[in-house]
Amino acid sequence: MAVTIKDVATLAGVSPSTVSRTCKDHPSISKETKERVRRAMAELGYEPNVSSHISIGQIPQIISIILPSSSKYVYENAFYLEAIRGISQFCNGREYISTVITGQDDSEILHAIQTLAKDDRMGGFIVLYSKQNDTIIDYLYNEGLLYVIIGKAKQYANQTIYIDNDNLLAGREATEYLYSLGHRKIAYIGSEYRMLFSADRKAGYQLALLEHNLPVNPNYCIEVDSISFHDPKLFHTLLEQKERPSAAVVSDDILAVALERVCIEHQLSIPDDLSIVSFNNSLFARITSPQLTSIDVNSYQLGIEAASQLINHIENPNLMATKIIVPHSLVIRNSCKQLNV
Repeated sequence: MAVTIKDVATLAGVSPSTVSRTCKDHPSISKETKERVRRAMAELGYEPNVSSHISIGQIPQIISIILPSSSKYVYENAFYLEAIRGISQFCNGREYISTVITGQDDSEILHAIQTLAKDDRMGGFIVLYSKQNDTIIDYLYNEGLLYVIIGKAKQYANQTIYIDNDNLLAGREATEYLYSLGHRKIAYIGSEYRMLFSADRKAGYQLALLEHNLPVNPNYCIEVDSISFHDPKLFHTLLEQKERPSAAVVSDDILAVALERVCIEHQLSIPDDLSIVSFNNSLFARITSPQLTSIDVNSYQLGIEAASQLINHIENPNLMATKIIVPHSLVIRNSCKQLNV
């Protein structure tokens, strides 16, 4: 079996990312640590997969921002744009170069990562999403590449730097707000189950219902993946039920806008017939009529914190993996109605 970078890290008593940076003669690694890692490499017969060992010195390093694979949906979502804005501005201030990796599928993204990883200027990666069974995360971890996740780490959680909101609490608070207005038939519309932010918001929604002794009706919960996003069939099914919900928690402003469009087709008024609380507080929430009540997850701040932590770990490679929670806030507008109960 081929020797891996994790084998070297275990023998040397360091992290895989320290081995990776030793291979590139990164100046942040001490001379003693480099010697220990190189002894372990020699003992195991490990051959590093790098193009050269020239010291990067003062050459600006690259921070690569990884978007989720998608043919279109990702590029329409303001969350990613705001996070990238925060990352880029922080990198500019620290004289790091930021670049974006994207693709229609994971294999296309992996190829781009493999190409960049050979560059001696490569400092680390920021993954703008978190999902279950992610081949991208597997590759970054197994190759000892430094990375930060915006979202909750599912794989290698104890060894992963991640920046997140408390999405369970946010989903709970969105549902509690609708309950306080008198709603008892509350639906949840989320992204595909593999996306952890939506799974946590759904769990918070379910927790709030149970705390008020309300049933969790499976017919009120729908998940929309990137393939079926532009197919309104699921929304029609939800709104055509005999016991139609009076309110909905929606995991993203774009999904909420799609729901509004279907409501118009059914001649349903918002908020008179359906109240909506969505997430992200993006431009979409502000340009709809009525404007959407939305939870602001501070995506710009998520980007800043991700870049800050990544650069901090690049420059201080022996730091423990950091977990940071960025607070959210409920922005109340006109998409929710008080019911008489």
